[in-house]
Amino acid sequence: MCGIVGAVATRNVVPILIEGLRRLEYRGYDSAGVAVINGTMQRLRSCGRVSQLEKLASAQGLHGHIGIGHTRWATHGVPSERNAHPHVSGGVSVVHNGIIENHEEMRARLRGLGYVFTSDTDTEVIAHLVHSYLASGATLFDAVRNAADELVGAYAIAVIAANDPSHMIVARMGAPLLLGIGKGENFAASDTSALLQVTRNIVYLEEGDCAEVTLQSVRIVDARGHVVERPLHVSQITADAIELGSYRHYMQKEIFEQPAAVAATLEAALNARSLAPQLFGFSAIEIFEQVDSALILACGTSYHSGMVAKYWLESMAGLPTSVEIASEYRYRDTVPNPKTLVIVISQSGETADTLAALHHARRLGQPNSLAICNVPESAIIRSSQLKFLTRAGPEIGVASTKAFTAQLASLLLLAGTLAKTRKRLSPERELEFLEALRRLPAALANALRVEPEIVAWAERFAPCEHALFLGRGVHYPIAMEGALKLKEISYIHAEAYAAGELKHGPLALVDSKMPVVAIAPKDALLDKLKSNLQEVRARGGELYVLSGHDAGDAHTIRMHDEPGILSPIVNTVPLQLLAYHAALLRGNDVDKPRNLAKSVTVE
Repeated sequence: MCGIVGAVATRNVVPILIEGLRRLEYRGYDSAGVAVINGTMQRLRSCGRVSQLEKLASAQGLHGHIGIGHTRWATHGVPSERNAHPHVSGGVSVVHNGIIENHEEMRARLRGLGYVFTSDTDTEVIAHLVHSYLASGATLFDAVRNAADELVGAYAIAVIAANDPSHMIVARMGAPLLLGIGKGENFAASDTSALLQVTRNIVYLEEGDCAEVTLQSVRIVDARGHVVERPLHVSQITADAIELGSYRHYMQKEIFEQPAAVAATLEAALNARSLAPQLFGFSAIEIFEQVDSALILACGTSYHSGMVAKYWLESMAGLPTSVEIASEYRYRDTVPNPKTLVIVISQSGETADTLAALHHARRLGQPNSLAICNVPESAIIRSSQLKFLTRAGPEIGVASTKAFTAQLASLLLLAGTLAKTRKRLSPERELEFLEALRRLPAALANALRVEPEIVAWAERFAPCEHALFLGRGVHYPIAMEGALKLKEISYIHAEAYAAGELKHGPLALVDSKMPVVAIAPKDALLDKLKSNLQEVRARGGELYVLSGHDAGDAHTIRMHDEPGILSPIVNTVPLQLLAYHAALLRGNDVDKPRNLAKSVTVE
């Protein structure tokens, strides 16, 4: 979603801001802007890409030793220069991620004080509010803290003021924000990747923190007003990890990184002779032994991984499992169970709906929580009792690929570990399970070899406007993920159904112009699925089948492996490739699909 970068230095910070914004482009945005102080406040904003902003900055010779930058993903107000950040008020400049829920009442109050609004955003009220406190004699730090106390909602903000060119003030509540510590210069950003160009020394701010950033120091005050020390972390992300390299797009790169990402995620288990609950945290044994059910909370692609996990947890571990869309969970009456293991899944670890659902589950009296996440210092990791890191590395493409397969691998490992804890996995079966996990990276590498055949499929898909995806059992959520990928990247309308439901309505849509994708591995439901495919053939539908057997007159891709329990993970790969190549043929921006953001940090 929106991105923030800020800098205080003795050198010109404009190149730092621009490069930081470029590295945040993957989050999704519709406009960008910077503000710097060089005697006076100077601001540049533009719609479209950061490259356009860079040209404007160069043409105008923009220069300053303190500044803030922003990439905006529209919430309040259409994408336009007038709504782009930074927003200003009397020499105060503000950038903001999140949503201010009480902006309308604040806007009315500030108008009564004589402030004039020039945008449709909720953010502009922050600029005017900070200025009002400065006008009453407060320091910039106190003005930002006082303003933050009045904000209701989620925010990460960075503020500079023309009359105080040595200080940048930042604050966060419900949206990620971190500090970068340099030598004689300091920085702020919403994502570590924005600062790798200048430092790997990172301080993660906690909820309610407000920080004063100068050339030589940072001072952090917590929500209670106490000066606090937050630990310094050295980021393990390398600059190479977020470079495109020889690949055409980040999505392509990340699809092909999946064997390595899964191997890294499972490394501790792959090198072990037995399943160890401690992989999920020091108290995992105690918690795993006492839980009698699981509740999975997630959104989007992570929700699909949770749906797959439900099959594994119930069939392998015998653990009753429910899966909830995190954004819906808080808004209905549920029956809490204190012995439930609450599993939250998020690529970024900052997904607002998932984080709020976790807190809601805890308030209901369900204290046992486990986070599956790709970012070690994220809010969800810090908020959970137990945690397991998917070591997929930075995922830049908006459409999740390697993070999804790493989540599936983690959840499969969890299911096996819980099965062992619950005495449902014999020593012999445990060894077989570990051997299956060891085969997974190679199985994913084999799945990538079908790309030439997928390109042929994509050529037939690209002119279409609609598609159906079918799966049965554990492959139904994989069909859902395949449909989501096609929608996200190619903009082809796609829906997924449990194949047995085809005759209960969706069959009405099937004709010669409707491609139907089916996941048909050799499992107990194969014969049932074959019957469903006959229903499509009888209506003139065009079938595309991923299978280990001959599907007759359908377009069939024979998968190289039939790895049993690994099948859902392996069958994900060709569906990702299908979305990627169909989008290419339609001329779409694969890494930055319209209207979407990578990290959804607002509700």
